[in-house]
Amino acid sequence: MASQPNLSHLLPAARLRQLACDWLREDAPAFDYGGYAVGDRQECAVLLCKSPGVLAGFPFFEAIFAEVGCSVEWLQSEGAWAEPISRVAEVRGPAKDILLGERVALNCIGRCSGIATSAAKACQAARESGWHGEVAGTRKTTPGFRLPEKYALLVGGASCHRYDLGSLIMLKDNHVWASGGITQAIRSARRVGGFALKVEVECRSLEEALEAGECGADIIMLDNFAPQVNLAGPRWGQVLKLKLLSVSFYCFVNGLTFEFLEL
Repeated sequence: MASQPNLSHLLPAARLRQLACDWLREDAPAFDYGGYAVGDRQECAVLLCKSPGVLAGFPFFEAIFAEVGCSVEWLQSEGAWAEPISRVAEVRGPAKDILLGERVALNCIGRCSGIATSAAKACQAARESGWHGEVAGTRKTTPGFRLPEKYALLVGGASCHRYDLGSLIMLKDNHVWASGGITQAIRSARRVGGFALKVEVECRSLEEALEAGECGADIIMLDNFAPQVNLAGPRWGQVLKLKLLSVSFYCFVNGLTFEFLEL
């Protein structure tokens, strides 16, 4: 029987070290007066879960403590649902170094676990409503924290959509406006994007969706449509027929809540 995929294998070790270094440098750019006060006596700290949710961010937590010379022993698995109050991990090392990494590591694992929990709830609500597509997180991430947040989405069972501007050719309303229209925007992007990148176009109406499909868009995003919109009509069927070689994704963005997913 195949083992569960280990999502941490997605993360390059050098990038983990770089992030941990940057975060620690931000928190301790000069003297650590508290660390001086406590000294380097060997201690063991316990990470506790105090709110129910999905545990995520383990590789980043480990990288932070590895950077300050501490070891981490996990008592629960990443991706598991934890209930309060439960022991999640033990961290061993010199007292000053445990405390040096503590806040940075807690910020990281707390943020990741919150995102993974929300992602898991959104996926569950979508499944229960009969939605057979993907729940995906956008590029609206915290500056400097995109990798952990995108990773947390995966732990929670959601998809990442695009990671950055070069992962997918996405033409939003302002791109379309500045280019002179959907057709021109798609043609210009295709000219430099090559055959390997898909093109996604943000559309605000059925007419725009039809134009984007006819011009070769691979993915059509419905922007700010009401969740109750009927996609089963014959003209929407035309849009679907234009997607002969790819899957069509329909996204209701900005203002989406778990309640909308249940409609």
